[in-house]
Amino acid sequence: MSTNRPHDKPIIGITIGDINGIGPEVVMKSLSDNRILKMITPIIYAHGKVISFYRKQLEKEDFQFMQIKSIDEAHARKINVINCLEESPDVYPGQETHEAGKMAIAAITTAIADMKAGKLDAICTAPVNKNNINSEDFHFIGHTEMFTESFDTKDSLMFLISEEFKVGLVTGHVPLMEVGQKLTAERIETKLGLLEKSLQKDFGIKKPRIAVLGLNPHAGEDGLLGKEEEEIIKPTIQKFKQKGSLVFGPYPADGFFGMAHQRKFDAVLAMYHDQGLIPFKAMAFETGVNFTAGLPIVRTSPDHGTAYNIAGKNVADENSMRAALFAAYDIVLKRKEAASPVL
Repeated sequence: MSTNRPHDKPIIGITIGDINGIGPEVVMKSLSDNRILKMITPIIYAHGKVISFYRKQLEKEDFQFMQIKSIDEAHARKINVINCLEESPDVYPGQETHEAGKMAIAAITTAIADMKAGKLDAICTAPVNKNNINSEDFHFIGHTEMFTESFDTKDSLMFLISEEFKVGLVTGHVPLMEVGQKLTAERIETKLGLLEKSLQKDFGIKKPRIAVLGLNPHAGEDGLLGKEEEEIIKPTIQKFKQKGSLVFGPYPADGFFGMAHQRKFDAVLAMYHDQGLIPFKAMAFETGVNFTAGLPIVRTSPDHGTAYNIAGKNVADENSMRAALFAAYDIVLKRKEAASPVL
């Protein structure tokens, strides 16, 4: 690493995602914010020709970057770009291509390798297309699952964070018809524990207040509309209460969000993907961040997808990507602070 590293700024890797989506645009717009370079050393995992293409496409000729062969050549006061493939893939904004999937895979795997080597403080991932990133040799369910497996973590938590509220998921990228099968007391206890620990470790909340949602309509209506609340969710909540945790519920999801009860809690634990993400994105779509809690490393992402319909048109909103970079920075500092011995 270059010695030009003032004040020990966190080094954050940014994987480019699908080069035909809005990833490159929101990354470039975010890094054009002068505050970013003062806070972090950014490493974009992509290809210099891709960035040059979008610099011209988006008429951002003032976007300056330094192309490097490896992270060891990075400069602390510049935007660094690592070529993750020898040849630059062709860029076709708004189109799904095999080449774009290959580039996305290369960016992620290269960044993970650098993180494992201790050369990154955090990774921020731009959105990918699960269709073109999957192949016979590479099975990709989602970033959350891939990072969990890559860092030998038994379990992690898909945790959506914003100023409005925070929501963790018991089940993530799982077909709805399989949610009930995967919803066990052990799984809820694990995810609730990860949520509580992350609020303490990553956000500095010593005694977090957590709301737990029910699975069924009306939170089961005392067993009339489903037994999961009575048999597994309530006993798990009680278990946490007995050890002094501030955990409450289960709450019917519709009434809970309808009456804005999320404002009374530090975080909410939802039972499945859409139960948590629909209200989250309705309230914080432009500023929400997807954080993988429970990992030994810090990984964040914007909460939107590739948005092919607006790719390359210079209309994509970069606020969620910028928020993801700020969140990575904040969490890195919080973890360092928590790990520092108290004098």
